Amino acid sequence: MQRRAYVPGVAALLAALMAGCTGSSDDGGPSDSSNPGSAGTASPAAQPGRYATLPEPCGAIGPGTLDELLPGIREMTDEARRTKAYAGEATLTYDTDRKVGCSWKVESAEATNRLVVDFERVVSYDHAVSDDNQAEELFAAKREAAGLPEPVATESGSADPDDDAGDASADPDASSSPSARPSDSSAPSDAPGTSGPSGADAAAATRTSGSGSPSEDGSSPASPSDPPAGLQPRLLDEFGDEAFIDDELSSSGSTVKQRSVTVAFRTSNVIVTIEYAEQPATVGTVPDSGELQDRARKLASLLADSLGG
Repeated sequence: MQRRAYVPGVAALLAALMAGCTGSSDDGGPSDSSNPGSAGTASPAAQPGRYATLPEPCGAIGPGTLDELLPGIREMTDEARRTKAYAGEATLTYDTDRKVGCSWKVESAEATNRLVVDFERVVSYDHAVSDDNQAEELFAAKREAAGLPEPVATESGSADPDDDAGDASADPDASSSPSARPSDSSAPSDAPGTSGPSGADAAAATRTSGSGSPSEDGSSPASPSDPPAGLQPRLLDEFGDEAFIDDELSSSGSTVKQRSVTVAFRTSNVIVTIEYAEQPATVGTVPDSGELQDRARKLASLLADSLGG
């Protein structure tokens, strides 16, 4: 009988087929039974921002606050006009989950006031960059465009918005005024015993006064229209993760002057910008910086609280 020789032959053939299916490929690649994901794991995606939606902008400010910001609104006798003035006008936008805004403009016998509030929710499309970090970069560009200094880290590691030129207390000759900046004693001046303003202060003074001509001591000449000391464009630390205020006086020839105050702050991945302007009805009248800045900062604080920041 030949049956004993046939069975081992079939067994050998099956064994060869099994070895071919489970063995490594000729080019050294992994076998079919290997796990491609065992070589490494994907990096975790960056955390999303705190906010996934934005508030309704025209309803974000209550009537009492609008009364203070827009004094002429109380003078309106026409109920329909007054209702429309309180309602504001929504900013045209194509994605209300990403950017919304509202504006108000009210005229009175003394002045015309205009208010614009914008909310922007920042979303990062880079998995390695969080929404907060992306918003921080955008806010830094906004701050630089306004000509303001970068926040300076203190010894504790936090940013000190009020110290953009080092620790003034280390210099015994430094002024105790909040707007004072330590000077560089090694830098030569145009005249003995005098020194010019720092770059940031000179730029702010030139912008608000509308004149770049220095005085005899090398500093920009003071102007009644300049913001007083302590009210210059500066960083703020009273609300949000970071904030700043800007103050600009503009004019059109010999006509009345308009003062515009901008307050911007960031809370997580949302950036809020407030533009508040006043143009007096009388030629020669200059809007008061302190009053406008106080109103704008109060509004910013209210909006930051409503966002939980």
